[in-house]
Amino acid sequence: MLSRTADHLYWMSRYTERAENTARMLNVSYETSLLPQSAAVAQVGWQGLLSISELLPSYTALYGEVTPQGVMEFMVSDEDNPSSIISCLRAARENARAVRGTLTTEVWETQNQTWLEVNRMLKSGDFERDPGQFFEWVKFRSHLSRGVTVGTMLMDESLHFMRLGTFLERADNTARLVDVKFHAAQRDFFGNAKQKDQEYDFYHWSSILRSVSGFEIYRKVYRDVIRPERVAELLILRPDMPRSLHASMNEVVSNLGLVSSDGDSETLRQAGKLRAELQYGRIDEILATGLHAFLTQFLDRVNDIGSRISQDFLMPEIA
Repeated sequence: MLSRTADHLYWMSRYTERAENTARMLNVSYETSLLPQSAAVAQVGWQGLLSISELLPSYTALYGEVTPQGVMEFMVSDEDNPSSIISCLRAARENARAVRGTLTTEVWETQNQTWLEVNRMLKSGDFERDPGQFFEWVKFRSHLSRGVTVGTMLMDESLHFMRLGTFLERADNTARLVDVKFHAAQRDFFGNAKQKDQEYDFYHWSSILRSVSGFEIYRKVYRDVIRPERVAELLILRPDMPRSLHASMNEVVSNLGLVSSDGDSETLRQAGKLRAELQYGRIDEILATGLHAFLTQFLDRVNDIGSRISQDFLMPEIA
């Protein structure tokens, strides 16, 4: 396969997944903001959302003070923000258009229709009238894109590069989510104990689970009250949790093996090593050595794997 084609397929999937992840986080922040809470606590939540994507400096440079309306506009419809939903869906559609002949008609029409529809919804004010419904629509279109891809594409290198992009992006986002949310919880609960901590605790952890469609899964797996260490275990180490780090790395390693002509490649070795650490890791050991340090190292290694994939298979990066 031409590296240019592989590059477009890989990034088409990454941008589609990124749009979904952004919608998930915005939806949870929006729903949480409707709960009774102080303005300071609400603002910390919106700041945390920007921190997950490392966009707080970019936001403050353009909008100044962090406000719910400003964050929503910046993360949904600001075309100058490359990580906004509109920018991600545009980039996904442009990458799909560049390799139109490689995609099935169903995959192309799904991407194109998503782009046309999101523009119509934003111009008609559908987002302002019901943000929650808009976020669910973005998630649905991402689900539809993945389903149509798996259901209609030939199981060759094209599909493997698309899957590779999806799950590398998912691993990165889940790690950022867990890192930021656990850091916020430590600050709130260890430095500011209150009578309502237990109630706030439930909403905090349940919102994290809902952002990755893990609330019902948690109940089914643990059948107990929501505990932070179990939330961390579910989102990091469980191979049967679809959006966990372990499940995402399983897919990355599997698809890397399918596109690699060299079974001893350093990229495959690094990905396999990271997957093995998740496979044989224990949550008590991770928490004892420091969750933030573990996740920071994980993100560095995922970014390194992404760079190696670009060097090995995709278009060379221009400095």
